[in-house]
Amino acid sequence: MFIDSTPMAVCHNLRERKHKVFKGLAAKGRTSTGWFFGLKIHLIFNTRGEIVRLAITPGNVNDKTPVTDMIKGITAKLIGDKGYLSQKLFQQLFEDGVTLITKIKRNMKNILMDTADKLMLMKRSFIETIFSSLKSLNTLIHHRHRNPINAFVHLIAGLISYQLRDDKPSLHSLTNLIS
Repeated sequence: MFIDSTPMAVCHNLRERKHKVFKGLAAKGRTSTGWFFGLKIHLIFNTRGEIVRLAITPGNVNDKTPVTDMIKGITAKLIGDKGYLSQKLFQQLFEDGVTLITKIKRNMKNILMDTADKLMLMKRSFIETIFSSLKSLNTLIHHRHRNPINAFVHLIAGLISYQLRDDKPSLHSLTNLIS
């Protein structure tokens, strides 16, 4: 399974002080591409590209925070980016039967890793393909909502539309390696 998050900006950064629709829900957050004002959508996918779990948090919430709640009831290998790298999180998930696999940072010791895990880490870009598909084909991100309820209905409708698609991005060839 793969885990990642994507920003859902609710307005332009210049308008964040005047923004009233998501007051109390949205917050200023940072991604690798820059700052945004809005929410974060955290998703767990399986190798068939299906959404297994979903969490929505304010933009300023760390990616590691919702993981323990999202993973309840799942025992699998969880592949994420360096944002999920934490000894405490790794131990917590390991006790729940989940193995967290991430790339290591430059200043960390190199560890031996199973070949299948290494292959899955190399295929992590598959998540970005899913997010791109969600944002473009299912119009997941929309900046002009006038009501938070309408925004969440739009978001859920986009996710359902994605789930019902037959042509979801998937990793058919690597499914047998991680099972």
